Amino acid sequence: MSNGQGTKIQAAHAKFLGAHAHWLMKAVTLLLGMGLSVVRAGQPDEPLGAPATIADLPHSVWKVSPSGPSSSADTVVIQGAIDACAQAGGGRVEVGTGTYHVTPLQLRSNVDLHLDSGTTLLFSRNFDDYPLAWIDDGSGLEPGCRSPIWGEGLTDVSITGEGIIDGQGDAWRAVKKEKLTADVWHKLISSGGVINEKRDEWYPSAVVRDGRGELKKLAEAKDKAPLEAYAPYRPLLRTNLVRLVDCKNVTLDGVTFRNSASWNVHLSLCDKINIHHITIFNVAWAQNGDGIDLDSCRDVTMTDSQVNAGDDGICLKSGFNEAGRQRARPTENVTIERCTVGTGHGGVVIGSEMSGGVRHVNVNDCTFNGTENGLRFKSVRGRGGVVEDVQVSNVKMSDIHGVAILFDLFYFSKVASTGEPAPPVSIETPVFRNFRLSNITCNGAGQALQIRGLPEMPLQDITLDHVRIAAKSAGFLVDTRDVICRNVHVQASDDSLVRIERAEKLQLVDCSGFATAR
Repeated sequence: MSNGQGTKIQAAHAKFLGAHAHWLMKAVTLLLGMGLSVVRAGQPDEPLGAPATIADLPHSVWKVSPSGPSSSADTVVIQGAIDACAQAGGGRVEVGTGTYHVTPLQLRSNVDLHLDSGTTLLFSRNFDDYPLAWIDDGSGLEPGCRSPIWGEGLTDVSITGEGIIDGQGDAWRAVKKEKLTADVWHKLISSGGVINEKRDEWYPSAVVRDGRGELKKLAEAKDKAPLEAYAPYRPLLRTNLVRLVDCKNVTLDGVTFRNSASWNVHLSLCDKINIHHITIFNVAWAQNGDGIDLDSCRDVTMTDSQVNAGDDGICLKSGFNEAGRQRARPTENVTIERCTVGTGHGGVVIGSEMSGGVRHVNVNDCTFNGTENGLRFKSVRGRGGVVEDVQVSNVKMSDIHGVAILFDLFYFSKVASTGEPAPPVSIETPVFRNFRLSNITCNGAGQALQIRGLPEMPLQDITLDHVRIAAKSAGFLVDTRDVICRNVHVQASDDSLVRIERAEKLQLVDCSGFATAR
C-alpha cells in the first residue's frame, strides 16, 4: 500500500470514529462497568483503563469476563462488545474462560467472536428469549425463532477459538423411545415433559405434542397471519444453533458447536467460507439434528473437522422445490478434506433440498465411523435442480449401519413399480450426473450399494474406481446410464450379488460381487 493510500484510509477511518466517538465512549464506559476490558491491538496483555481517545483503537481487542449466572447481563456484555467493536471499525471480541448464560447474539461485519479455551456460551432454555422472525430456509419465508447465533448480510465475520457454543437444544426436541436405551428413556420421562398416548415419544411440553395441527392451520390460512400470532407455538419453531445468511468471507475455526434444537450450523447464501478444525456434536437421537448445512453457498473449504449428528453430518443443499428453483443459487466450488463423521444419517450428503443445484464438489481423505449411511446423495421428483461434477476420493468407512454408497432419488417416496409409466421429464425432475468415486473402502455395512436413478431420468456418468466394500448384503444398481465400475469389489456375507436392472452402457472392469445385468 502506498503512503497516499494509507493516508486516505486513515483519514476515512478517523472521520468515521469522529462521527461516532460519543456513542463509542458511552459503550466503552458501560461495558467496562459490566466486567469488560478493552485492549489495544498489538498489546494484548496491556489493559486499557479509561482510554483518552477511541481513535487509539482502530483494530481493537475487546475482552469479556463472566458477569455471573444472568443471561441478561452476559448477553448485554457480549452483544455490547460485538456492537462497539464493529462501530470502532472491527477487530476481535475475546470471551474469556468461564460459562456465560446468554440469549441470541447477533454477529457483525469485521468482527471475530473469539472464545478462549474453557469458555462456554450456554444459551437459554426459555423459549420466550428467542424473538420471532420471518425465516427463509430455502422454502420461502416462514415463521421461526432467531437462532442463538445469527447474522445477515455480513462481510468478514468469524467465530474462532477453543471454546464451546451450547444451544441446549434438548429443551426443544421431541425424542422417540426407539432411539434410547430403557434406562435413558426412563430417566427422560422422569425429568418432566409429556408423552403421547402410545407412550413411545416424549415431548418437552404439551404445546410441542399437541400444537402442530393448530400451527399448520395458522400457516395455511387464506389471510396471512401476523408474526405475533405464532407466539403461542414458539416451542415448535426450533432454531438452528448458528445461522448466517448472505455473508461473505466467513471463518469458523477451532470452536465446538453442540446441542442444537434443529440443524447445528446453517450457512445460507454465503460466499468464501473457511471452516477449519471445528467440532460439531449432537446426540444420535437429536431430531433433525444435522451437523453442518451448506445451503446455496459458494467457494467453501472445510478441513480437519469432526462431526457427530442426529441427522445428516456434512450436508450440501440449495433450496426446496419451486422456491429453490426460483432462487437459482447452486452450492458450488466446495472442498471437504480430512474430516471425520461419526453418528449421523449420512457422512457427506447432497440433498434432498437441492433444487438450485449443486456442482464442483471435491471430497477427499475423509472417514466415516458408525454412520447410518456413508456417501448419501438424495432427491425426489418435484425437486428439479442439477447435481454434477462431484469428486470423492480416499474415503474410509467402518461400521456403517445402512448403505455405504447411496444414490436415492425416491427419498421419502414410493419406489416406482415395474411397468409403471414414468412421468415426463420437466423442470421438476432432478438430475444427478458426472460423479467420480475413487479409492473408497468400507469395512462393515448393512448394504454395499444402492444406486438408483429415476426411470425417466437415469443417473448419468457415474464412475466407481478402486472401491472395496464388505457388507451384509450387496445391494443394487438400477436406472443408470454410462456407469463405469473399475476394480470394484463387493463382498456380501449373505452371498448376494449386486442386482443390475436397466443399466444402459454399464461397464464392469475387473470387478467382483455383481450379478448379470437383466
